[in-house]
Amino acid sequence: MTTTPSVTIFHNPGCSKSRDALTILEQRSIEHAVIDYLTAPPSRDQLESIIDRLIDPLPDLVRRTDERFAELGLDPSAYQDTGEIVELLLAHPELMQRPIVVGGGKAVIARPGERVALVLP
Repeated sequence: MTTTPSVTIFHNPGCSKSRDALTILEQRSIEHAVIDYLTAPPSRDQLESIIDRLIDPLPDLVRRTDERFAELGLDPSAYQDTGEIVELLLAHPELMQRPIVVGGGKAVIARPGERVALVLP
């Protein structure tokens, strides 16, 4: 019988902060699922679930300082509410802040990686 991991990390292997958070989960022997959100972008339901649980300010979920954000000509003052953020991240998952760690009914932007402790069981 397999168990469902109690923690999920939306991970970007190219991001040092994301790798740090993953290392912390592994060092603490926390059973976790890893979702490389660039190759398997979160669905609308997953994004809404993350947002419902997010303990950080909602606008922080968007990488406004990312080069891609500027390339798209997006307005940094936009993307303040759930609907706007979900639509943006469905179209451009690379603009989701990383890593996002979900556990214990909460979600956190684990920057720095030690913030994973805020959602551990």
